[in-house]
Amino acid sequence: MYSAFLILIILTDVTSCQKVCSYQDVLDYLNLTTDNSVFKLTRPVLDYTHPTKVELDIILYAILAVIWNNERISWDPDQFCGITHITIPREILWKPDVFIYEMIQTDDSPQSYYISVAYDGTITSEDDIKIVSTCKMDVHKFPFDTQKCNITIGSASHCVDEMRLSPFSNSSRATQFSREVMKTQGEWEFLQLSISKVNMTFENKLWENLIYTFSMKRRPLLHVINFLLPILFFLTLDLASFFIADHRGEKLGFKVTVLLAISVLLLILNDILPSMSNKTPLIATYCIVIFALMLLSLLETILVTHLIEKDSQVKLKVKNEHKKAKTNNSDAEDKRQTCCSCICIVSSDEQQHELLPVAEVVNNSNHTGEYHVLVLILEELKELKKALNLHLSGSEEGGKYVQWAARINRVFFIFYAVTVSLFLSLMYTEWNT
Repeated sequence: MYSAFLILIILTDVTSCQKVCSYQDVLDYLNLTTDNSVFKLTRPVLDYTHPTKVELDIILYAILAVIWNNERISWDPDQFCGITHITIPREILWKPDVFIYEMIQTDDSPQSYYISVAYDGTITSEDDIKIVSTCKMDVHKFPFDTQKCNITIGSASHCVDEMRLSPFSNSSRATQFSREVMKTQGEWEFLQLSISKVNMTFENKLWENLIYTFSMKRRPLLHVINFLLPILFFLTLDLASFFIADHRGEKLGFKVTVLLAISVLLLILNDILPSMSNKTPLIATYCIVIFALMLLSLLETILVTHLIEKDSQVKLKVKNEHKKAKTNNSDAEDKRQTCCSCICIVSSDEQQHELLPVAEVVNNSNHTGEYHVLVLILEELKELKKALNLHLSGSEEGGKYVQWAARINRVFFIFYAVTVSLFLSLMYTEWNT
C-alpha cells in the first residue's frame, strides 16, 4: 500500500507538470470580455481616492509609450503555466485620456489594435504618432539658429488627485535613444531632448503636465552657399566697380545691374524666412545694409558723372568762346591792314601832287593815320586779354569740377571699404554669439 501511494503521488506530479494553459484561461479568470463594461467605463481603481499612475515615454522617432496600472486585473503566473503577459484588443480596457496641447492636426498614423497586459495589472500601449504642432520660432540668427520646440502632454478630465503623470525615461536616456533610432535629420541637427514636469491650476484643481523639449540646430551650409556668398560676391563686384573710368557710361550701368541682382535675392529671402519672428533676422539686416550701401554707391556714381559732364560742358563753352574771339581778332587784323594801306596811298599822292606850302597839312594827315593805327592795336590787345582771361577762367572752372569728382570718388571708396569691413565683422560676431 505504501508503494502504491508513492506511485500515485509521482503520477499526479507528472500530470500537473504537463498541464496545458492558454491565454484564454487568463481572460476567463479575469472575466475580460467585450461585453463586460466594468473594465472600460470608469478609472480602474478599487478605491476612488487612489490615483492612477501613468508613465509616458517619448522619443523623437515619434513613438509614444503609455504605461499605467489597472487595479482590477491581476493573476498568479504560477497558476497559468508562468504566463506573465497577454495581448488583448485595446477597446476592452480603460485608457488614460492623455493628449498633446500643441497638436494642430489630427494624427493619421496607423494605430495599434492591441495593448499588453502584465500579471500585476501593468498595461502598456505603444503607438506611432505623427505630430503636427505649433512651435515658437526664433529666427534672429537664421541660418545659424537653434530652435526649441515643446510637446506638452496632459489629461483633459483627470486632475492630480485622480491621475499622476511621470516620465518613464530621463532626459539623457531619451536623448541617447532618439539619436540611435533617428535615421535622417534633413536640414536640422538634433541636439537634446529634455523632460520636465509642471503643474497648473484650473477651476480650483491642480493639473499635471509633462513637457518634452526638443533642441535642434539648423544646418547652415545650404543657405550660406545659395544666399550669403552670392550677396558677398555682388558686394565685391560693387567695390571693384570703383576702378572703372567715370567718364564712361559702363560704370553706372554696371552698378544698376548689381543692385537689381541684390533685389532678386531679397525676394528669395522673403520666401525662405518664416512670416513671424520676435526680432528682425540678422540675415535681413545683412541684406538691407548691403542694399543700402550699394544704393549709396550708385548715387555717388551719379554725382561724379554729373560733375564730369558739367566739366565737359564748361570746356566746350570755353572752346566756342575762344573760337569766336579768334574770329573777331582776325577781322580786326584785316581792318587794320586796310587802314594802313589807305594811309600809305594817301601820303604818296599828296607828296606827288601838292606843293611845299601845303607840307603842314600833309604832316597833320600823317599824324592822324598813326593815331588810328594805335587805336586799332589797342583794341586788338584788349580782345586778346579778354580771350586769355576767358580761357584761363574756363580752364580753372572746368578743372575744379574734375578735382571735386576725383576727391569725392576717393573719399567715398575709403568710406565704403571701411564700412563694409566693420559691418561684416559685426555680423560675424553676432552670428557666432
